[in-house]
Amino acid sequence: MERIVRDVIGAVERQDWVLVKAFLHPYLHWSEPGVAMRGRTKVLARLAEGPVPTAPDFYEVRDGQIYRWTVR
Repeated sequence: MERIVRDVIGAVERQDWVLVKAFLHPYLHWSEPGVAMRGRTKVLARLAEGPVPTAPDFYEVRDGQIYRWTVR
């Protein structure tokens, strides 16, 4: 698992929302079983509700931030 993925999961576990926001691209694409959303604000709300996300099967980084997070 790459460092940025570990860092995102760790920040969510600590509920460090300022840091989580810094890791996520504003136009983030987020997919989990039964959930698909776009946009950092929506994803932050989902992460705040829990549970902590699992490591993605696929992710993409743009401009040093997570742009795409996909769990199958």
